Amino acid sequence: MFLVVAKGIVILFAIVFLLAGGIMFIRPLLFRSWIAKAGSTPLINYGEITIRLIPAMAMVYVAPETKLPLFFQLFGWIMIVTSLVLYATPRKVHHQLSLGFAEKLKPVYLQCIAPLAFLIGMGMIYLLF
Repeated sequence: MFLVVAKGIVILFAIVFLLAGGIMFIRPLLFRSWIAKAGSTPLINYGEITIRLIPAMAMVYVAPETKLPLFFQLFGWIMIVTSLVLYATPRKVHHQLSLGFAEKLKPVYLQCIAPLAFLIGMGMIYLLF
């Protein structure tokens, strides 16, 4: 039962990648504004980090059942470690980093990397089954 739930979580996470790719391509300024909000309030900060941890743990859990376990393990563990680092990072520092990162991300850059988000999302779904 846990495996089915974890696979469902990973599928939802893959769908988020697909949607993010579409938004990056069609509305890059909107996507950039979302990046700038990271860490802006305690709810957004800790909510965002916690929401990152759930699919990360699911990816590690389902990894042995996938076509490419190493991808799911590495991606999952990287997300887990970075989430834990963000938990330890003061919220205001996290927000300042997000603001700086969002400012450097030109809309054309987001449009150029949008296909990568599509590939990751589609790849996760393909490799899951």
